Amino acid sequence: MTAIRIIPRLDIKGPNLVKGIHLEGLRVLGSPKDFAKYYYEQGADELIYQDVVASLYERNSLHDIISETAGEIFIPLTVGGGLRTIQDITGVLRAGADKVCLNTAVINNPEIITEAALKFGSSTIVVAIEAIKEPDGRYLAYTDNGREYTGLEVVEWAKKLEKIGAGELIVTSVDNEGTGVGYDIELTKLITDEVNIPVIAHGGAGKMEHFKEVLLTGGATAVTMASMLHYYCVENASQIFNAQSEGNVEFLKSGKSFGRMNKISIQEVKNYLIENGFKIRT
Repeated sequence: MTAIRIIPRLDIKGPNLVKGIHLEGLRVLGSPKDFAKYYYEQGADELIYQDVVASLYERNSLHDIISETAGEIFIPLTVGGGLRTIQDITGVLRAGADKVCLNTAVINNPEIITEAALKFGSSTIVVAIEAIKEPDGRYLAYTDNGREYTGLEVVEWAKKLEKIGAGELIVTSVDNEGTGVGYDIELTKLITDEVNIPVIAHGGAGKMEHFKEVLLTGGATAVTMASMLHYYCVENASQIFNAQSEGNVEFLKSGKSFGRMNKISIQEVKNYLIENGFKIRT
């Protein structure tokens, strides 16, 4: 059995860590570097940095944040958002990222996957699939945090991505993201049944059982989550906040809109999965 990876996702807008629902309605939480360091110290296997407005504004501005983070954590760091060219990819890798996550660029130019995989290795190239379930039951891929329609059916798209050189997929249910109702098991399984590369499930985690479901039934090889970890961090790691950190901490502590969310630590997730027979990285 392959060891399951637990991967905090940090959505970033400008200098701030943010969080939304359905990838929208972003709220500022604090300094991404502080959260990243805390998650590293708590046992995260990897981290994902996603500039959530980069594609909208056709730029990636994470280089300084990447450099600061890479100097303090020693686990793989995946960076996405606004990466459109080989030069963009080279820039974030040089800044300290270990992998890049692409979406919009691949929709517009699938050949960039093959070129990037040849240059940097397929294990460095992660592709995000942002899926929305249509009224007819099909799952279609979107870009720009679920804003832009592509018309691509997700399973066929996933199979093509594997064929042209993607080393890993992050599958996001835009419908479930930030809600705490659980991962979209159907969506995840449709893709894991058809590809042989690792699939990271994203979008909807709200309680421990959701991890077991998406790994066991959905077939994911890793899980990424944000809200549950961020809210635990805010309540239990006040030392990461300081006068220089920007953050809407009062909003988080109010508990508004997050009744479905259990606040958990990375170690609690790992302990739960070990108890349920999963092999976990230590």
